[in-house]
Amino acid sequence: MTAPTKKYEFLNLGTVDAPYLPQIEDAVVRVLRSGRYIGGPEVEMFENRLAALCGTTHAIGVSNGLDALRLILKAYVALGHMEQGDEIIVGANTFIASVLAIVDAGLTPVLVDPDPLTSNLDTSLIASAITPRTKGIMPVHLYGRVCWDDELRSFAIDHGLKIIEDNAQAIGAVSHLPGLSGSHCTGGLGDAAAFSFYPTKNIGAIGDAGAVTTSDNELADAVRAIANYGSDRRYHNIYCGCNCRMDPVQAAILNVKLDHLDIETARRRSLAKIYAAHITSSKIRLPFDGNKECVWHQYVIHTNDRNSFTAHLDKHGIGWDMHYATPPHLQPCFKGSGAKKIKIPQPLTITELLASQCLSLPISACTTETDAKEISEIINLF
Repeated sequence: MTAPTKKYEFLNLGTVDAPYLPQIEDAVVRVLRSGRYIGGPEVEMFENRLAALCGTTHAIGVSNGLDALRLILKAYVALGHMEQGDEIIVGANTFIASVLAIVDAGLTPVLVDPDPLTSNLDTSLIASAITPRTKGIMPVHLYGRVCWDDELRSFAIDHGLKIIEDNAQAIGAVSHLPGLSGSHCTGGLGDAAAFSFYPTKNIGAIGDAGAVTTSDNELADAVRAIANYGSDRRYHNIYCGCNCRMDPVQAAILNVKLDHLDIETARRRSLAKIYAAHITSSKIRLPFDGNKECVWHQYVIHTNDRNSFTAHLDKHGIGWDMHYATPPHLQPCFKGSGAKKIKIPQPLTITELLASQCLSLPISACTTETDAKEISEIINLF
Protein backbone atom coordinates (compact mmCIF):
# COMPACT_ATOMS: atom_id res chain seq x y z
CA MET A 1 0.00 0.00 0.00
CA THR A 2 1.38 3.41 -0.99
CA ALA A 3 1.93 5.72 1.98
CA PRO A 4 -0.34 8.78 2.04
CA THR A 5 1.32 12.02 0.96
CA LYS A 6 -0.24 13.96 3.83
CA LYS A 7 -1.01 13.03 7.41
CA TYR A 8 -4.05 14.40 9.24
CA GLU A 9 -3.35 13.98 12.97
CA PHE A 10 -6.27 13.18 15.22
CA LEU A 11 -4.70 15.04 18.14
CA ASN A 12 -1.26 16.31 19.11
CA LEU A 13 -1.19 18.09 22.46
CA GLY A 14 2.10 19.77 21.64
CA THR A 15 0.44 21.44 18.65
CA VAL A 16 -2.62 22.35 20.71
CA ASP A 17 -0.60 24.02 23.47
CA ALA A 18 2.08 25.62 21.30
CA PRO A 19 0.36 29.03 20.94
CA TYR A 20 0.08 29.36 24.73
CA LEU A 21 3.51 28.08 25.79
CA PRO A 22 5.02 31.46 26.72
CA GLN A 23 1.98 32.26 28.90
CA ILE A 24 1.96 28.77 30.39
CA GLU A 25 5.66 28.96 31.20
CA ASP A 26 5.17 32.34 32.88
CA ALA A 27 2.25 30.93 34.89
CA VAL A 28 4.25 27.92 36.08
CA VAL A 29 7.23 30.06 37.06
CA ARG A 30 4.89 32.40 38.93
CA VAL A 31 3.62 29.50 41.03
CA LEU A 32 7.13 28.17 41.65
CA ARG A 33 8.32 31.55 42.85
CA SER A 34 5.26 32.09 45.03
CA GLY A 35 6.17 29.25 47.39
CA ARG A 36 2.44 28.34 47.56
CA TYR A 37 2.08 24.85 46.14
CA ILE A 38 -1.31 23.79 47.55
CA GLY A 39 -4.35 26.03 47.17
CA GLY A 40 -3.68 29.76 47.07
CA PRO A 41 -4.57 32.62 44.74
CA GLU A 42 -4.20 30.73 41.43
CA VAL A 43 -6.76 28.13 42.49
CA GLU A 44 -9.07 30.79 43.93
CA MET A 45 -8.87 32.82 40.72
CA PHE A 46 -9.74 29.81 38.59
CA GLU A 47 -12.61 28.83 40.86
CA ASN A 48 -14.08 32.33 40.71
CA ARG A 49 -13.80 32.48 36.94
CA LEU A 50 -15.35 29.04 36.44
CA ALA A 51 -18.27 29.87 38.76
CA ALA A 52 -18.87 33.09 36.82
CA LEU A 53 -18.81 31.20 33.52
CA CYS A 54 -21.39 28.68 34.74
CA GLY A 55 -23.59 31.12 36.64
CA THR A 56 -23.10 29.29 39.93
CA THR A 57 -22.23 30.52 43.40
CA HIS A 58 -19.39 28.08 43.92
CA ALA A 59 -16.65 26.27 42.03
CA ILE A 60 -14.22 23.95 43.78
CA GLY A 61 -11.03 22.93 42.02
CA VAL A 62 -10.29 19.22 42.44
CA SER A 63 -7.86 16.58 41.24
CA ASN A 64 -9.69 15.23 38.16
CA GLY A 65 -13.11 14.72 36.58
CA LEU A 66 -13.80 11.34 38.15
CA ASP A 67 -13.04 12.72 41.60
CA ALA A 68 -15.34 15.67 40.89
CA LEU A 69 -18.25 13.28 40.34
CA ARG A 70 -17.23 11.11 43.30
CA LEU A 71 -17.06 14.10 45.63
CA ILE A 72 -20.52 15.34 44.67
CA LEU A 73 -22.10 11.96 45.32
CA LYS A 74 -20.11 11.30 48.50
CA ALA A 75 -21.19 14.72 49.76
CA TYR A 76 -24.85 13.96 49.09
CA VAL A 77 -24.47 10.70 51.03
CA ALA A 78 -22.63 12.42 53.90
CA LEU A 79 -25.31 15.11 54.09
CA GLY A 80 -28.10 12.51 54.23
CA HIS A 81 -29.65 13.37 50.86
CA MET A 82 -28.75 9.89 49.57
CA GLU A 83 -27.93 6.58 51.19
CA GLN A 84 -26.27 3.34 50.18
CA GLY A 85 -28.21 1.55 47.44
CA ASP A 86 -30.07 4.63 46.18
CA GLU A 87 -30.28 4.89 42.42
CA ILE A 88 -28.93 7.40 39.91
CA ILE A 89 -30.22 7.32 36.33
CA VAL A 90 -27.50 7.79 33.71
CA GLY A 91 -27.09 7.27 29.98
CA ALA A 92 -25.62 3.85 29.26
CA ASN A 93 -23.29 5.02 26.46
CA THR A 94 -21.23 7.36 28.62
CA PHE A 95 -17.53 7.09 29.44
CA ILE A 96 -17.12 4.66 32.33
CA ALA A 97 -16.13 7.41 34.81
CA SER A 98 -19.79 8.44 35.12
CA VAL A 99 -20.72 4.94 36.26
CA LEU A 100 -17.64 4.36 38.43
CA ALA A 101 -18.37 7.49 40.46
CA ILE A 102 -21.87 6.30 41.27
CA VAL A 103 -20.68 2.84 42.27
CA ASP A 104 -17.83 4.28 44.36
CA ALA A 105 -20.32 6.29 46.43
CA GLY A 106 -22.24 3.10 47.25
CA LEU A 107 -25.07 4.08 44.92
CA THR A 108 -26.56 2.15 42.00
CA PRO A 109 -26.27 3.35 38.40
CA VAL A 110 -29.49 2.77 36.47
CA LEU A 111 -28.41 2.59 32.84
CA VAL A 112 -30.82 3.71 30.14
CA ASP A 113 -30.45 4.01 26.38
CA PRO A 114 -29.55 7.26 24.65
CA ASP A 115 -31.54 9.07 22.03
CA PRO A 116 -30.16 7.63 18.76
CA LEU A 117 -30.19 11.09 17.16
CA THR A 118 -28.27 13.05 19.81
CA SER A 119 -26.42 10.20 21.62
CA ASN A 120 -27.46 11.87 24.88
CA LEU A 121 -29.71 10.40 27.57
CA ASP A 122 -33.17 9.65 26.16
CA THR A 123 -35.26 11.60 28.64
CA SER A 124 -38.45 9.85 27.47
CA LEU A 125 -37.11 6.71 29.21
CA ILE A 126 -36.69 8.36 32.61
CA ALA A 127 -40.28 7.69 33.70
CA SER A 128 -39.93 3.93 33.23
CA ALA A 129 -36.58 3.90 35.05
CA ILE A 130 -37.72 5.72 38.21
CA THR A 131 -38.30 3.67 41.36
CA PRO A 132 -38.82 4.63 45.02
CA ARG A 133 -35.02 4.47 45.40
CA THR A 134 -34.27 6.95 42.61
CA LYS A 135 -32.53 9.99 44.08
CA GLY A 136 -30.85 11.57 41.10
CA ILE A 137 -30.26 11.83 37.38
CA MET A 138 -26.84 12.31 35.82
CA PRO A 139 -27.15 13.97 32.41
CA VAL A 140 -23.87 13.59 30.51
CA HIS A 141 -23.23 16.36 27.99
CA LEU A 142 -21.64 13.81 25.71
CA TYR A 143 -19.17 14.96 23.04
CA GLY A 144 -19.92 18.57 24.02
CA ARG A 145 -23.66 18.47 23.27
CA VAL A 146 -26.03 19.83 25.92
CA CYS A 147 -28.19 17.15 27.55
CA TRP A 148 -31.09 19.19 28.86
CA ASP A 149 -34.79 19.56 28.09
CA ASP A 150 -38.09 20.41 29.77
CA GLU A 151 -38.84 16.75 30.47
CA LEU A 152 -35.61 16.26 32.40
CA ARG A 153 -36.11 19.48 34.32
CA SER A 154 -39.73 18.63 35.17
CA PHE A 155 -38.87 15.12 36.40
CA ALA A 156 -36.26 16.55 38.72
CA ILE A 157 -38.66 19.08 40.18
CA ASP A 158 -41.72 16.80 40.39
CA HIS A 159 -39.86 13.87 41.97
CA GLY A 160 -37.41 15.83 44.11
CA LEU A 161 -34.41 14.39 42.26
CA LYS A 162 -30.89 15.79 42.29
CA ILE A 163 -29.43 16.65 38.90
CA ILE A 164 -25.69 15.95 38.76
CA GLU A 165 -24.26 17.11 35.44
CA ASP A 166 -21.31 15.24 34.00
CA ASN A 167 -19.86 18.27 32.24
CA ALA A 168 -16.46 16.75 31.50
CA GLN A 169 -16.85 17.35 27.75
CA ALA A 170 -18.93 20.52 27.41
CA ILE A 171 -17.31 23.49 29.11
CA GLY A 172 -18.72 26.69 27.64
CA ALA A 173 -21.84 25.11 26.16
CA VAL A 174 -25.10 27.02 26.61
CA SER A 175 -28.61 25.57 26.69
CA HIS A 176 -31.52 27.33 25.02
CA LEU A 177 -33.58 26.22 28.04
CA PRO A 178 -32.92 27.48 31.60
CA GLY A 179 -31.64 25.21 34.34
CA LEU A 180 -33.13 24.59 37.75
CA SER A 181 -31.87 27.91 39.06
CA GLY A 182 -32.21 29.88 35.84
CA SER A 183 -28.70 29.47 34.42
CA HIS A 184 -28.46 28.46 30.78
CA CYS A 185 -24.84 27.23 30.95
CA THR A 186 -23.75 23.65 31.39
CA GLY A 187 -22.29 23.39 34.85
CA GLY A 188 -25.15 25.53 36.13
CA LEU A 189 -28.19 23.67 34.82
CA GLY A 190 -28.59 21.15 37.63
CA ASP A 191 -27.88 20.98 41.35
CA ALA A 192 -24.17 20.29 40.86
CA ALA A 193 -21.77 19.58 38.03
CA ALA A 194 -18.42 17.89 37.52
CA PHE A 195 -15.72 19.09 35.12
CA SER A 196 -12.65 17.35 33.74
CA PHE A 197 -9.58 19.21 32.54
CA TYR A 198 -7.78 16.13 31.27
CA PRO A 199 -5.25 17.31 28.65
CA THR A 200 -7.42 16.25 25.69
CA LYS A 201 -10.44 18.31 26.77
CA ASN A 202 -11.45 21.56 25.05
CA ILE A 203 -9.33 23.32 27.64
CA GLY A 204 -6.95 20.91 29.30
CA ALA A 205 -4.41 20.99 32.08
CA ILE A 206 -0.83 19.76 31.71
CA GLY A 207 -1.79 16.68 33.68
CA ASP A 208 -4.99 15.93 35.58
CA ALA A 209 -7.43 18.42 37.06
CA GLY A 210 -11.18 18.80 37.61
CA ALA A 211 -13.79 20.93 39.31
CA VAL A 212 -17.22 20.92 40.94
CA THR A 213 -19.73 23.72 40.43
CA THR A 214 -22.91 24.32 42.44
CA SER A 215 -25.07 27.03 43.97
CA ASP A 216 -25.86 24.83 46.98
CA ASN A 217 -23.85 26.30 49.89
CA GLU A 218 -24.15 23.17 52.02
CA LEU A 219 -23.01 20.90 49.20
CA ALA A 220 -20.10 23.19 48.30
CA ASP A 221 -18.85 23.18 51.89
CA ALA A 222 -19.11 19.39 52.05
CA VAL A 223 -17.33 18.86 48.73
CA ARG A 224 -14.51 21.19 49.71
CA ALA A 225 -14.12 19.49 53.08
CA ILE A 226 -14.25 15.91 51.76
CA ALA A 227 -11.66 16.80 49.10
CA ASN A 228 -9.33 18.00 51.88
CA TYR A 229 -9.22 14.93 54.14
CA GLY A 230 -12.77 15.64 55.33
CA SER A 231 -11.63 18.71 57.27
CA ASP A 232 -13.50 21.97 57.68
CA ARG A 233 -10.44 23.48 59.36
CA ARG A 234 -6.93 22.33 60.10
CA TYR A 235 -6.76 19.04 62.02
CA HIS A 236 -10.55 18.96 62.42
CA ASN A 237 -12.06 16.19 60.28
CA ILE A 238 -15.85 16.14 60.08
CA TYR A 239 -16.01 13.57 57.24
CA CYS A 240 -14.04 10.48 56.29
CA GLY A 241 -12.51 12.37 53.40
CA CYS A 242 -9.80 12.02 50.80
CA ASN A 243 -7.11 14.11 49.13
CA CYS A 244 -8.57 15.43 45.87
CA ARG A 245 -7.34 19.02 45.62
CA MET A 246 -6.41 20.94 42.47
CA ASP A 247 -2.73 21.88 42.25
CA PRO A 248 -2.03 25.61 41.82
CA VAL A 249 0.25 24.85 38.86
CA GLN A 250 -2.70 23.32 37.01
CA ALA A 251 -4.97 26.18 38.09
CA ALA A 252 -2.48 28.72 36.72
CA ILE A 253 -2.32 26.86 33.41
CA LEU A 254 -6.11 26.64 33.23
CA ASN A 255 -6.36 30.37 33.89
CA VAL A 256 -4.29 30.84 30.74
CA LYS A 257 -6.43 28.41 28.76
CA LEU A 258 -9.71 29.88 30.00
CA ASP A 259 -8.83 33.17 28.29
CA HIS A 260 -8.97 31.30 24.97
CA LEU A 261 -12.08 29.16 25.51
CA ASP A 262 -14.24 31.20 23.12
CA ILE A 263 -11.61 30.92 20.40
CA GLU A 264 -11.33 27.17 20.91
CA THR A 265 -15.11 26.75 20.79
CA ALA A 266 -15.38 28.86 17.63
CA ARG A 267 -12.65 26.82 15.93
CA ARG A 268 -14.34 23.52 16.73
CA ARG A 269 -17.72 24.80 15.57
CA SER A 270 -16.17 26.01 12.32
CA LEU A 271 -14.66 22.58 11.66
CA ALA A 272 -17.94 20.84 12.50
CA LYS A 273 -19.76 23.14 10.09
CA ILE A 274 -17.31 22.24 7.32
CA TYR A 275 -17.74 18.52 7.94
CA ALA A 276 -21.52 18.90 7.93
CA ALA A 277 -21.47 20.82 4.66
CA HIS A 278 -18.93 18.69 2.80
CA ILE A 279 -19.40 15.07 3.92
CA THR A 280 -22.06 13.69 1.60
CA SER A 281 -21.39 9.95 1.67
CA SER A 282 -24.58 7.95 2.18
CA LYS A 283 -22.56 5.45 4.23
CA ILE A 284 -21.88 8.02 6.97
CA ARG A 285 -24.37 9.37 9.49
CA LEU A 286 -23.33 12.81 10.67
CA PRO A 287 -23.86 14.01 14.26
CA PHE A 288 -26.92 16.04 15.20
CA ASP A 289 -26.59 19.78 15.77
CA GLY A 290 -30.21 20.89 15.71
CA ASN A 291 -29.95 23.40 18.56
CA LYS A 292 -26.47 24.69 17.63
CA GLU A 293 -25.45 24.20 21.29
CA CYS A 294 -22.61 21.70 20.86
CA VAL A 295 -19.03 22.73 21.63
CA TRP A 296 -17.69 19.65 19.79
CA HIS A 297 -15.35 17.97 22.22
CA GLN A 298 -15.57 15.14 19.71
CA TYR A 299 -17.03 14.97 16.21
CA VAL A 300 -18.58 11.50 16.23
CA ILE A 301 -19.97 9.98 13.05
CA HIS A 302 -21.56 6.56 12.62
CA THR A 303 -21.16 3.94 9.93
CA ASN A 304 -22.35 0.36 9.49
CA ASP A 305 -19.02 -0.71 8.00
CA ARG A 306 -16.52 0.68 10.50
CA ASN A 307 -13.68 -1.74 9.79
CA SER A 308 -13.63 -0.93 6.09
CA PHE A 309 -14.06 2.75 6.82
CA THR A 310 -11.13 2.92 9.25
CA ALA A 311 -8.99 1.08 6.69
CA HIS A 312 -9.99 3.76 4.16
CA LEU A 313 -9.00 6.52 6.60
CA ASP A 314 -5.70 4.80 7.39
CA LYS A 315 -4.90 4.50 3.69
CA HIS A 316 -5.27 8.25 3.30
CA GLY A 317 -3.44 9.25 6.47
CA ILE A 318 -6.47 10.43 8.45
CA GLY A 319 -6.26 10.00 12.22
CA TRP A 320 -9.33 8.76 14.06
CA ASP A 321 -10.50 7.43 17.42
CA MET A 322 -13.55 5.76 18.97
CA HIS A 323 -15.67 7.27 21.78
CA TYR A 324 -16.72 4.72 22.96
CA ALA A 325 -16.56 1.30 21.36
CA THR A 326 -17.29 -0.67 24.56
CA PRO A 327 -20.02 0.77 26.82
CA PRO A 328 -19.69 0.47 30.61
CA HIS A 329 -22.11 -2.44 31.07
CA LEU A 330 -19.98 -4.59 28.73
CA GLN A 331 -16.71 -3.85 30.53
CA PRO A 332 -15.15 -6.75 32.48
CA CYS A 333 -15.60 -4.98 35.84
CA PHE A 334 -19.37 -5.23 35.44
CA LYS A 335 -19.44 -8.87 34.45
CA GLY A 336 -20.05 -11.75 36.84
CA SER A 337 -20.44 -10.51 40.40
CA GLY A 338 -19.79 -6.98 39.16
CA ALA A 339 -23.12 -7.03 37.35
CA LYS A 340 -24.85 -6.64 40.72
CA LYS A 341 -23.39 -3.14 41.03
CA ILE A 342 -25.41 -1.76 38.12
CA LYS A 343 -29.06 -1.89 37.12
CA ILE A 344 -30.37 -2.24 33.56
CA PRO A 345 -34.18 -1.89 33.39
CA GLN A 346 -34.43 -2.47 29.63
CA PRO A 347 -32.16 -3.98 26.95
CA LEU A 348 -29.56 -1.42 25.88
CA THR A 349 -30.13 -1.89 22.17
CA ILE A 350 -29.36 1.65 21.07
CA THR A 351 -26.28 1.87 23.30
CA GLU A 352 -24.77 -1.25 21.78
CA LEU A 353 -25.70 -0.24 18.23
CA LEU A 354 -24.05 3.18 18.56
CA ALA A 355 -20.97 1.61 20.14
CA SER A 356 -20.58 -0.66 17.11
CA GLN A 357 -20.87 2.24 14.66
CA CYS A 358 -19.17 5.25 16.29
CA LEU A 359 -15.98 6.86 15.07
CA SER A 360 -14.44 10.26 15.88
CA LEU A 361 -12.90 12.56 13.28
CA PRO A 362 -10.17 15.15 13.97
CA ILE A 363 -11.60 18.38 15.43
CA SER A 364 -8.90 20.15 17.42
CA ALA A 365 -6.34 22.87 16.86
CA CYS A 366 -4.37 20.22 14.94
CA THR A 367 -6.92 20.44 12.12
CA THR A 368 -7.21 23.41 9.76
CA GLU A 369 -10.30 24.32 7.77
CA THR A 370 -8.47 23.17 4.64
CA ASP A 371 -7.74 19.86 6.37
CA ALA A 372 -11.42 19.43 7.23
CA LYS A 373 -12.43 19.97 3.59
CA GLU A 374 -9.80 17.52 2.37
CA ILE A 375 -10.82 14.94 4.99
CA SER A 376 -14.43 15.34 3.86
CA GLU A 377 -13.47 14.73 0.22
CA ILE A 378 -11.55 11.61 1.17
CA ILE A 379 -14.49 10.34 3.23
CA ASN A 380 -16.81 10.84 0.26
CA LEU A 381 -14.63 8.44 -1.74
CA PHE A 382 -15.48 5.62 0.70
